[in-house]
Amino acid sequence: MVVHDFSGLRLSHLPSVYRFNASSFNSAARSGRFFVLSKKLQSSRKIIVEKYFSDSKFSALTLASSKKVLVPGAISDASSPLIDQLQSPGTILDDPQVTHNVDSEGMEGDKKIEVEAKPMSIPPPGAGQKVYEIDPLLLDFRDHIDYRYAQYKRMRKEIDKYEGGLEVFSRGYEKLGFIRSETGITYREWAPGAKSAALIGDFNNWNPNADIMNQNEFGVWEIFLPNNADGLPPIPHGSRVKIRMETRSGIKDSIPAWIKFSVQAPGGISYSGIYYDPPEEEKYVFKHPHPKRPKSLRIYESHVGMSSTEPKTNTYANFRDDVLPRIKSLGYNTVQIMAIQEHSYYASFGYHVTNFFAPSSRFGTPDDLKSLIDRAHELGLFVLMDIVHSHASNNVLDGLNMFDGTDSHYFHSGSKGHHWMWDSRLFNYGSWEVVRFLLSNARWWLEEYKFDGFRFDGVTSMMYTHHGLQVTFTGNYNEYFGYATDVDAVIYLMLVNDMIHGLYPEAVTIGEDVSGMPSFCLPVKDGGVGFDYRLHMAVADKWIELLKKRDEEWQMGDIIHTLTNRRWLEKCVVYAESHDQALVGDKTIAFWLMDKDMYDFMSLDKPSTPLIDRGIALHKMIRLITMGLGGEGYLNFMGNEFGHPEWIDFPRGEQRLHSGKVIPGNNFSYDKCRRRFDLGDAAFLRYHGMQEFDKAMQHVEAKYGFMTWEHQYISRKDEGDRVIVFERGNLVFVFNFHWHQSYSDYRVGCPKPGKYKIVLDSDDTIFGGFSRLKHDVEYFSTEGWHDDRPRSLLVYAPCRTAVVYALVENEPKAVVTLQLTENANVVEESKLLDC
Repeated sequence: MVVHDFSGLRLSHLPSVYRFNASSFNSAARSGRFFVLSKKLQSSRKIIVEKYFSDSKFSALTLASSKKVLVPGAISDASSPLIDQLQSPGTILDDPQVTHNVDSEGMEGDKKIEVEAKPMSIPPPGAGQKVYEIDPLLLDFRDHIDYRYAQYKRMRKEIDKYEGGLEVFSRGYEKLGFIRSETGITYREWAPGAKSAALIGDFNNWNPNADIMNQNEFGVWEIFLPNNADGLPPIPHGSRVKIRMETRSGIKDSIPAWIKFSVQAPGGISYSGIYYDPPEEEKYVFKHPHPKRPKSLRIYESHVGMSSTEPKTNTYANFRDDVLPRIKSLGYNTVQIMAIQEHSYYASFGYHVTNFFAPSSRFGTPDDLKSLIDRAHELGLFVLMDIVHSHASNNVLDGLNMFDGTDSHYFHSGSKGHHWMWDSRLFNYGSWEVVRFLLSNARWWLEEYKFDGFRFDGVTSMMYTHHGLQVTFTGNYNEYFGYATDVDAVIYLMLVNDMIHGLYPEAVTIGEDVSGMPSFCLPVKDGGVGFDYRLHMAVADKWIELLKKRDEEWQMGDIIHTLTNRRWLEKCVVYAESHDQALVGDKTIAFWLMDKDMYDFMSLDKPSTPLIDRGIALHKMIRLITMGLGGEGYLNFMGNEFGHPEWIDFPRGEQRLHSGKVIPGNNFSYDKCRRRFDLGDAAFLRYHGMQEFDKAMQHVEAKYGFMTWEHQYISRKDEGDRVIVFERGNLVFVFNFHWHQSYSDYRVGCPKPGKYKIVLDSDDTIFGGFSRLKHDVEYFSTEGWHDDRPRSLLVYAPCRTAVVYALVENEPKAVVTLQLTENANVVEESKLLDC
């Protein structure tokens, strides 16, 4: 047993016990062979013991939930025979006031503050029965749902029994990978398929015989490297490291699975793991608290690498300084960042992850990313990470694939472990260590980098054994609760949502699910999967479907149905288009609408064309009605707010897939892998008006919060007039999709009596419109039922225009209503181009 001496405290360094299970959770319970941690380690707060542990994830001490400090080695409440074997003297400090690493709240610079530790805990499972009250149709599938919840509760119980609880279990990064202590560095790796293992790197001149690792009976390899004679760590900061393993398929050098940083050598092909542990004075210290969770999410989906106006790979620092202020100015309150987890293939858009705990080195260092997130928090922006737990890269050199020489290490074996469309590996969510790895990964990004939540990618692929491929979801509940459902994956999603919401109540989780799985966004304690929001993916598909048709074929009822077809009490994030529609091979809405005319007729010093006029008008209407009716959150991919021309195409060479299919390259060009923000900023281009409209739309939502109002009523969907009228809160939205017919003295229903005013007009000149409405006109309601509303307004509805009217509250009500006439409110249309 190794004993560490920290300023008078003698701390015992315990051996670790693991279990390996490549099949299911059930056998885990029977064998009782688990990686054991004390149940008392119930806090993420880390005590600072001298300068080595200031703001460090490698702290050897943690605060116990009892307000006492439990030193590792003090194991109590043991319920497993294995724990009895680990009993050793421990030290409990009775002083509840300790100096510890404070989160950004209340912190000035890197000042240490004396505070009382607060325990972190996750509430126990609930009854899991409320889903039947919310959706009685689920009663017909009660056997499946009850079984699912029983399996989830069993997992929670086993984690409590053998791991000390979900809070401890989700901190696997404190036991696996590289762990720094005052006396040296311990490295552990779970690789049960390896026959031998050695740690190699710059620090030992890549000598495979210098640092041989030992394996325990549960497949975990371990080595402890003591400090050098001069007291310096045995592995210098920035050193390249790998683990060399003898496997059944030969000798293999792999990047450690829990590596925190990896880089590709200039001109090289493969990546190397980097031991990242900068000196204290070089570590970034967070200065700003997390912003409060927004009531309505207005998400700016972004990619750091392509966020420059120049054809190059952008950096975290440039994104921090140049793009974040833009996002704030545009009125968005949330930034969602893609491609954070390291991915060796840039053109995968970040979805073929190779190193799950490492931020992409293309854009800078881990500390650069922390600085970006801290700046976002300073601006009041919520920061979501696009996290990939649905699959992994099939890259054998850099990633987890065949890590220990077997194809069943982190993934299902055989065809079950391969996604034939994505050409990637599929996790085995029934493996205890895989669940530890993924839960710890989610927590790592929240703890270490202060992300405010996640957008989980590819959740539909996770929840079904067919992965949503070649399947049409019709809404029949048999499609959700049957043999095609991967119950292990759903249980993992319940666990990760439980962990996130239990430890970080303000955090947000969004699931990318196209299937419409019932209970997806209901709390886990009530029997749901636990996400806060579902990504409403059907809306974007509907717009593409309509844009392929003539205007005369658009059906107002079809639009309304798609936008409002979501489950009661389950919130959605909606979008008209995301990064998917911007990729090469697809088209953005602007390109569908205006096509090649965008190249020649977007300058204001040139006359417009009917195609451009139509495109700009519908681009604004589509985005506003999507935000107005489609959900409780809204997402836009960067640049699409102003109709970014062309597509996204990453620099890439020719790629040959395992199937033999060859994907042509683009000669590694960066020309299409950037965002031309300068086009949206240029006042002499029509892009600017589109950007200004999107900005106004965000600020109207910020002021009125219409996306989260419970009151939503659709009073008109007129197929003849091509008019849609609906209410959200005290706002009345009027859309006229007709291609040439404008309506004066058009009566629309309204909910409350009083005076209304225009707060957003897509036809305003500053938005590239024709200014056919006067904004100083006041609109007074008239009593009497119209379109099933108790009162109504008379408005002018120009063709291809969307107008938002707001009730003017806290003002004296006018006794006489104003009857609008064309002369009072209409600008002469004869002077305008036919829209």
